[in-house]
Amino acid sequence: MKRDHDHARALIVQSDGSLLVDVQAEGYDKARMDLASFAQIVKTPGNLHTYRITPVSLWNAAAAGWTSKQVKDVLTRHARYDVPDGVFFTIEKQMARWGQLVLDDLGDKGRLRLTARDEDAVDAVDKYDSLKKMLSPASTEGAWLLAAEDRGNLKQVLSRLGYPVIDCAGYTDGAPLPVALRDVSTKGERFSMRPYQTSAVEAFLHGGSISSGSIGMEAPAHGHVGGHGVVVLPCGGGKTIVGIGAMARLGMHTLILATGATAVRQWIFEILDKTGLSENDVGEYTGQKKQVRPVTVATYQIATRQRHRMLFESQSFGLIIYDEVHLLPAPLFRTTAYLQARRRLGMTATLVREDGREAEVFSLIGPKRYELPWRALEEDGWVAKARCEEIRVEPPPSLLEKVEKRRDRDAFRLFSESPKKDEVVEHLVCKHRGQRILIIGQYLSQLRRLARRLGAPLLTGEVPQDERDVLFRDFREGRRPILVVSRVANFSVDLPDASVCIQVSGLFGSRQEEAQRLGRILRPKLDGREALFYTLVTPDTREQHFALARQRFLTEQGYRYVISSWRKSSTEKPPREPSAPFPEAR
Repeated sequence: MKRDHDHARALIVQSDGSLLVDVQAEGYDKARMDLASFAQIVKTPGNLHTYRITPVSLWNAAAAGWTSKQVKDVLTRHARYDVPDGVFFTIEKQMARWGQLVLDDLGDKGRLRLTARDEDAVDAVDKYDSLKKMLSPASTEGAWLLAAEDRGNLKQVLSRLGYPVIDCAGYTDGAPLPVALRDVSTKGERFSMRPYQTSAVEAFLHGGSISSGSIGMEAPAHGHVGGHGVVVLPCGGGKTIVGIGAMARLGMHTLILATGATAVRQWIFEILDKTGLSENDVGEYTGQKKQVRPVTVATYQIATRQRHRMLFESQSFGLIIYDEVHLLPAPLFRTTAYLQARRRLGMTATLVREDGREAEVFSLIGPKRYELPWRALEEDGWVAKARCEEIRVEPPPSLLEKVEKRRDRDAFRLFSESPKKDEVVEHLVCKHRGQRILIIGQYLSQLRRLARRLGAPLLTGEVPQDERDVLFRDFREGRRPILVVSRVANFSVDLPDASVCIQVSGLFGSRQEEAQRLGRILRPKLDGREALFYTLVTPDTREQHFALARQRFLTEQGYRYVISSWRKSSTEKPPREPSAPFPEAR
């Protein structure tokens, strides 16, 4: 049955659970914000964006305090047509499973108890052989015993089977370490946690979201479920400060895992700058240094190696912080499964994993405890306003001939590296002269070519860490206002003055990478200027197709991409003044 005034309603709910959102409908913005709490965006072609409700997205909503009735009310309120009954049934079924299985501590050292709260859950546990190896019947009906070391493995298996576990088994407290936050940083700047950062810490500690999406929820009433879970904040939103705030509240030895040595050193700098801890309290554990201290900051890469994993497991860490948790390497899943008795805080700008293993993060680190939409922080001035532009650059005839001869082999890379993009980059660099500009891409040959053309330094994985630190410092201080970077700069690189990012190539359809690259320029600017994010794409190719896929997550967050076409003659010299005209917009 068609609803009245359907033109104002943005949502079309299909029987397979997919959701179509009409960008041109009056209710689009509100619908997008509400859906972000329990659905994932899939694709964004034209004016109809597609979302999908998944078991993990519904479990995260349930963990944040949403009820199936509230989810159904949101769909009904925004739907242009009646919502199929089968969709409502799926929502009720999946959200009801959050709370059916609870894990707790018997007080019997080395053993835990799994309890099922309804017959469906009992039947589910009893019928799977993969669980029988870990479980033995308890004296109470509908309950089983397991060894404490199987805690993580059990949650992983049950999650894969469609039954999330609420973990109330508690934690082993680490060695005590008082952490006092400074009122004034070591640089003489006033410091205090932002209100949403404090809320994120509280949500993590108490097992519920203080403000998630567009609706604030109370923590779910399932005993003590705090101390494990994920905080989702935009790049530039101060996730590091949330981690430091959790350290201060808990006051115990902490292990921090980060994406690389640059991120490790930034964590150490922030900890020393914002707390009363000394250099003797904070250690770097990377390929260059092996310091195990009350607060140890290590790379994911080194933590995946067996001898180092055993070292970390043997230490008295009470809290483990996973920076950029969506990048948690598969080899670390096993170690994390054994570290379930430690408090676990995952932090990320997006829970998207291109390998589809979000359920692994959910089961081993914990549910999403707190999230703020990117645009909400922008509206409050905590991150810079951003303008996204996709510039479509026609390839030169010579490149088309080359692709034709190779019969589409390596066509994606050839079009991504199109030499025609070089003149666009030079034009944009001249247009934005005086600003800090990042030029970022996937292919080293293309980046080397651009670095030579612009006379700018090139930073890749081949550059030693000490040299990277110098280049980043020179960029921040304005001595080198242009930096050409590879994927090593995608994550956890603090470049607060960067205001322009020119993306010349990317990793196929990686939503994660697109979000992280925009994040490099979202730190608020002292002069209030907006951040500019350019993506150069060869039109009518697989590169354009993948560019659309890459943009899905940011579209979900409310960012719009302006499309323009590069129309400059290849013989025209690039402008030399910042006021140069911009490529004609379509």
